[in-house]
Amino acid sequence: MAETNVQAEPTYRQANINDADAIASVITEVMKEANPVGFERALTPDEVRTWISRMGGEGGAFLAFIGGKVVGFAALDYNTFEPDTVILGVWMLREVRRKGIGTSLAEYALGFARDKGYKRIRGRLPHDNEVALTFLSSIGALVPIYNPEARFELPLV
Repeated sequence: MAETNVQAEPTYRQANINDADAIASVITEVMKEANPVGFERALTPDEVRTWISRMGGEGGAFLAFIGGKVVGFAALDYNTFEPDTVILGVWMLREVRRKGIGTSLAEYALGFARDKGYKRIRGRLPHDNEVALTFLSSIGALVPIYNPEARFELPLV
């Protein structure tokens, strides 16, 4: 994979089905890591297109770019069992982590959730992943110290 110029200013926008290849590529890279979360396997671009289409206007995928290259994405998938809740996931390429880009991307996605009227964000994180815990704390997620199901909840206000 080509190096990304992490000095360039990141940009963010909502994804559409034409971004499926880039999202699938990020998922493939993240799935190679020791402790991936959120996906059981890499998704094909067609599967990503189906996922984005299924979310419709109630949820969405959001992209982070550096120098025109997608370096991560966030997803807000609505929870049909709790209409005021969405599921948040954020996946960043390793080379751009710990630079605030994932936090800014999550904040961008949370703005969408607030605009849609959602009251809570939920999600999962890898077991014993201090980086993820630090990240979630930076966006205000409430993460119990003892968390056997590795789940978090963030009330939106």
